[in-house]
Amino acid sequence: QVQLVESGGGSVQPGGSLRLSCAASGNIFSFNTMAWYRQAPGKQRELVASVAGIGGPNYADSVKSRFTISRDNAKNTMYLQMNSLKPEDTAVYYCYLKQGAWSPVWGQGTQVTVSS
Repeated sequence: QVQLVESGGGSVQPGGSLRLSCAASGNIFSFNTMAWYRQAPGKQRELVASVAGIGGPNYADSVKSRFTISRDNAKNTMYLQMNSLKPEDTAVYYCYLKQGAWSPVWGQGTQVTVSS
């Protein structure tokens, strides 16, 4: 049974920074895809950034040059460094893991609020 636990959300003023973490436990393999999604009130969940076991990261256009996704395979942990935050970044951020043919796993979500 794979579990994902997010942390690091909170409230910040526009222009500020936050770092989200996602710790995975259970049967974790290096060759998988991890990602961050977000869902704002009244909107559909959207992909923010993803990183595979090999290969480079991918970002939504709205966060390119502001957000950085990374992973530490030794710790089974993924991070999202968010800089220059904007009010439109306000959302619940979810961690996502996909391994082989198994069903994807989601974390419980962490709230990020950007407001003055």
